[in-house]
Amino acid sequence: MSTITMKDGTQIYYKDWGKGQPVVFSHGWPLSSDAFEDQMFFLASHGYRCIAHDRRGHGRSSQPWNGNVTTLDLKEAVHVGHSTGGGEVARYIGRHGTKRVAKAVLIGAVPPLMLKTPANPGGLPKDVFDGIRAGVLADRSKFFMDLTLPFYGYNRPNAKVSEGVRQQFWLQGMMAGMPACYFCIKAFSETDQTEDLKKFDVPTLILHGDDDQIVPIADSAMLSARLVKGATLKVYKGGSHGICTTEKDQVNEDLLAFIKG
Repeated sequence: MSTITMKDGTQIYYKDWGKGQPVVFSHGWPLSSDAFEDQMFFLASHGYRCIAHDRRGHGRSSQPWNGNVTTLDLKEAVHVGHSTGGGEVARYIGRHGTKRVAKAVLIGAVPPLMLKTPANPGGLPKDVFDGIRAGVLADRSKFFMDLTLPFYGYNRPNAKVSEGVRQQFWLQGMMAGMPACYFCIKAFSETDQTEDLKKFDVPTLILHGDDDQIVPIADSAMLSARLVKGATLKVYKGGSHGICTTEKDQVNEDLLAFIKG
């Protein structure tokens, strides 16, 4: 397996497919880089180098207790983040700028802030995230399987449910370490990335389903589209949080058109 060893000794697994302009993928919680396999295979087949890592504590990366959240010398990279991974893209740009970044894509992404606060009245109350923590601690295997229903919109009338997709989500979730599963909930719900988004100065595409039950669109994509200068927002009508899977062909085409444009 391909890994990078960080300064604290943590090994980060990554996959590196294809050749060409680099496209870097950051996955959501509690998944792994496997969540982007449809997009990676598609873009690699169209002449791009696709790189995705398992966030520390997730997938095949090391599972340290602490530290949950340039080595490849990538330049002119397109950064694509889904859900929590969108927050990772935003924090990278907020912290390091866009010297090495050509474009950015946020898909069902959590920024600017999920938690309801006086300054963010449209956010979700802390009780929601306390419930997620409780579910992870009580029986995370069952919790992850149950989570697939709202995640992919499989709880909606006439939804076409794939048990294979549900099992794949469960498998990726169970590969994550317990500390990462628990501590990342605070990170993705309470991190305010308003200022990070204001630092974007590259072409940015925002994709979001208007029936996203995990990261509601009104307090995420709609706000991010106003904070990121010149951002392009595309709303997937009836789309769930898992549009990279349920609407993969359309997501793939939108990514390719944006990267080539």
